[in-house]
Amino acid sequence: MNARIMNARMYAVTPEVEAGWRTLLTHITAEAGVALTYVPYPAPQPLEALWSRPDLGCVLMCGFPIALKLASVIPIAAPIPRAVWAAGLAVYRSDLIVLQNAPYRTLSDTFGSRAGWTVEHSQSGFNAFRHHLLAFRTPERRALYAQMTGNLVTARNILDSVREGRIDIGPLDAYWHLLIERHAPQLTAGTRVLTSTEVTPIPAFVASADTSADEVERLRAAFRNAASRDWFAPLGDLLLLEGFENVTEARYATLLEWDQAAKAAGYGLPA
Repeated sequence: MNARIMNARMYAVTPEVEAGWRTLLTHITAEAGVALTYVPYPAPQPLEALWSRPDLGCVLMCGFPIALKLASVIPIAAPIPRAVWAAGLAVYRSDLIVLQNAPYRTLSDTFGSRAGWTVEHSQSGFNAFRHHLLAFRTPERRALYAQMTGNLVTARNILDSVREGRIDIGPLDAYWHLLIERHAPQLTAGTRVLTSTEVTPIPAFVASADTSADEVERLRAAFRNAASRDWFAPLGDLLLLEGFENVTEARYATLLEWDQAAKAAGYGLPA
């Protein structure tokens, strides 16, 4: 097989954090005996292009496109965030953020204002937000917001759009939010979490579908054992990680159910 790549773009929130992911993946792949090359893939390059590459060895991918089969991949393992809401599991949620001084106290208070989402294949930036809003729709109120801005693409664009007053509320991947708040707090200053969605399976490291079963199992074992290794503690502190959980495609089936429920209700796009 030709040389394959590893990458952690989804949670590489600063150069220091990306360096941490690179070091962590180097340790894990060395333990697994799998030779991979770390290839940076900075925003705003589209993640779909990264995920569709035929040479994926260990690359973070959102669970919704895994469930949608947007690329032919094998899920390997997913991070366990160091957060109370994760409860020791490989899960995350969407934080719905507003300005610190905004008058909103409940989500309903934001209805009639301006909201935004990232891309239609995003769990944290689209599917979870839409699912959360679905419970508030009524036959008389099918659109909750006066303006809904789509295709903001990244969590950073959601954050900047709220901070700069272009939208009033938007969804952030809560693990990404933890990392950016820790490593670039100036970017979250002046904002707050109004509410959060329920937790769902977090993005996973995946490999191309033609990766051998032996390599996949060796990588899974290395991820599973990472938290017990001497090198893990400082990286866990840097990346706000408890460890990793092995996952398969079936882990993300719930995300398809949310998608189907929204579409069945005539709510294809958040509004």
